[in-house]
Amino acid sequence: MAIAMAWHKPDNVAGSSAPAIMVGLFVATGGLLFGYDTGTISGILAMKAFRKEFTTGYLDPNDKMGNISPAQSAQVVAILSAGTFFGALLAAPLGDKLGRRISLIIAVAIFSLGVLLQTVAMALPVLVSGRFFAGLGVGIISVLVPLYQSEMAPKWIRGTLVCAYQFAITIGLFLAAVVNFITKGIDGPSAFRIPLAMQFVWAGVLLLGLMLLPETPRYLIKRGNHGAAASSLSRLRRLDITHPALIEELAEIEANHEYELSLGASTYRDVFLGSPHLGRRLLTGCGLQMLQQLSGCNFIFYYGTTFFTNIGISSPFVIALITNIVNVASTVPGMILVESIGRRRLLMIGAGGMALCQLVVGTVGSIEAAQTSAHIILIVFVCFYIFFFASSWGPVVWVVTSEIYPLKVRAKAMSLSTASNWLLNFAIAYGTPYLVNTGTNLANLQAKIFFLWGFFCVVSLVFVWGMVYETSKISLEQIDELYERVDKAWHSKSFQPSWSFQEMRDEGASSSGVQLTDQDLARQRTGTSASQQSSTSTSEEDKIIAQLGDVDLSY
Repeated sequence: MAIAMAWHKPDNVAGSSAPAIMVGLFVATGGLLFGYDTGTISGILAMKAFRKEFTTGYLDPNDKMGNISPAQSAQVVAILSAGTFFGALLAAPLGDKLGRRISLIIAVAIFSLGVLLQTVAMALPVLVSGRFFAGLGVGIISVLVPLYQSEMAPKWIRGTLVCAYQFAITIGLFLAAVVNFITKGIDGPSAFRIPLAMQFVWAGVLLLGLMLLPETPRYLIKRGNHGAAASSLSRLRRLDITHPALIEELAEIEANHEYELSLGASTYRDVFLGSPHLGRRLLTGCGLQMLQQLSGCNFIFYYGTTFFTNIGISSPFVIALITNIVNVASTVPGMILVESIGRRRLLMIGAGGMALCQLVVGTVGSIEAAQTSAHIILIVFVCFYIFFFASSWGPVVWVVTSEIYPLKVRAKAMSLSTASNWLLNFAIAYGTPYLVNTGTNLANLQAKIFFLWGFFCVVSLVFVWGMVYETSKISLEQIDELYERVDKAWHSKSFQPSWSFQEMRDEGASSSGVQLTDQDLARQRTGTSASQQSSTSTSEEDKIIAQLGDVDLSY
């Protein structure tokens, strides 16, 4: 019942949301590529076959057997994040020049090249180069999938659809854990080559689907292709191209874009200094993405198997499988609650819950790490931590950062905020072996590392309270008004839109007094207009719209 209420299309929304929902869910499978790659390398590093194939003479102090060194382990894991960092930065010029859909196709092709190199690798240099190219593709995908979803989704379910990207990441992690569990006992290189090669399946499915999907209407408006934008929106809303509701939604997108352009250019400088409050929005996005990584999430998924092995827990592959099941299942509540209780509250609840779990894990692991009872407590609270992360910070960060930027700089701002995620991801992936492992010049923190993650979870709670605006239940075009009218994040919950960008364009001024003096902004809309400036008489189109009554014409 709760799910049905949370995902029920409002009665006053015209058309069908089913096509947009299906497209959004399919594109979300881009997250599966990253999740599977992350989960695969976590298990592969602990496989005996992998250690035998790639060791360069280093002996692991825990079992005195050949292995790659902590420095090499850090390099293998972290190089993916280095690739994703550059991929995220590359996503903006690609997405703005070639379109969201074509750029995603290119990204999948780059990712597949990386998978090929990893699968055939017989030495660390080839493996590392393959992971870099895979990361480059994943970085582009991590920007463009949430961007694509937010630009085509109806507002009443936009948050849930973007959450589906994180849900796909968790499914990828789970599938990787399953495949690793099945193949870990195989003698020879097939033990790790099979999990690596499986990535071709996920990439192939996504590539074939992208060939059939439409470009987003908002991108087409940005490029001035109004006819194609109308056709794309018609497919997504299952409305005739002449339907008043579709005409009005398209007109609102167009008017909003023209209003944004009237406030300044769409350069990288404007991402930091533009109006309304683009610098604050960029800081919010970058802060959320960095704090998501500093919560310690990828410590579990990158090094969880190795960590559980080092503290003496038997069957670490089984524990990794359990944690991934929890991760998948816990994402579903987040997908439901992100619309019903909002972004801000869900993020604050998640940060508080994660901080408490990190404190317990750090304390118990530091005092009684060798006891069976301590192992049970550690596993239970790691699972609780994953629950809080997967139902809040895992999916909701992607939702917020896909919503808060205006169309003119959305790709650029998202690429910068996502790049900050991958930069911290790289730092954590590279630095963790030095912080956690035992040996010369290593910190040997073991479970004490959770105190560090817990501290940043507390910082996250404070950051959300002071910086994150509530953006649920309003359209992407209305978020500009939210930032223009509401000065404090904690006041954003009570915000109600008061005007539309069509009215602003027709009247030549914004509610805040910003004058739209460009003659192009005052022109009559051809084919998408619901009012005529040059005539006091009501058009036939206006009469049709007036007869609709209380119909929500914005998504």
